[in-house]
Amino acid sequence: MRLRTVVSDTHGSRAEVRVDGDWFASPARDVGELLASPNWIAALGERPSDAVRSAPVVSGPGKIVCCGHNYRAHIAEMNRPTPEFPTLFAKFADTLTAWDADIALPGAAESLGLDWEAELAVVVGVPLRHADRSTARAAIAGYTVANDFSMRAWQRRTSQWLQGKAFEASTPLGPELVTPDEADPADGLRIICRVNGVEEQSGSTDDLVFDPATLLAYISEFTTLRPGDVVLTGTPGGVGAAATPPRHLRPGDVVETEIEGIGLLRNRITTTERQSR
Repeated sequence: MRLRTVVSDTHGSRAEVRVDGDWFASPARDVGELLASPNWIAALGERPSDAVRSAPVVSGPGKIVCCGHNYRAHIAEMNRPTPEFPTLFAKFADTLTAWDADIALPGAAESLGLDWEAELAVVVGVPLRHADRSTARAAIAGYTVANDFSMRAWQRRTSQWLQGKAFEASTPLGPELVTPDEADPADGLRIICRVNGVEEQSGSTDDLVFDPATLLAYISEFTTLRPGDVVLTGTPGGVGAAATPPRHLRPGDVVETEIEGIGLLRNRITTTERQSR
């Protein structure tokens, strides 16, 4: 099963579910709200007929928790030791944007050290607290695609990564949520990032140090995960920061992020003028 969030001029934001090839509307404003609704399948309406615009799969998660240094190939290229515990940081809900949105950054993108990071994202389906791995796996509503575009110049200002990871509308999420019966990261799904058609990252989800169920169980030990919360699982090898010399994205670049069996993001890098205060 596949789920998505869209925006229409007549109905506003809404979650939709694909059944037998057709998309059916729900009363929920996004996939997160839909997952939190009991018997949500019974609430599906008629197939929508109006034109829709894309939106992040989940538009207002209560929590976005991200794991860094989680692919063995990426750990190796960054000359880091394999971590004993997940390396976690958070994002805010307003970092999320649509699968096909421009990544519009203030000022000169070159000065930010903008880098690509293809990622598998997990969306939580039921409340989770102090869970074991089996319970956490059962709580996964599904998987989607993300790119954790990182502002390396900001990230490296301190030992804390938040400021380089939390620029508004910098994390595309989508285009659809794919339920676990259709895609399983344990099968080794190929994860790819292309910049202007050139493949920069190519990895497999079986290279994860901490798989999705392990991450959710670990996170649930210190905070409650709820329907619609998002967990980003890390990026494979091939980031620009690991190149010699390091490489960064520029205005006009087009970044495609794809995970086998799940979906494809396509985002153009643009810049905007800073607003005066």
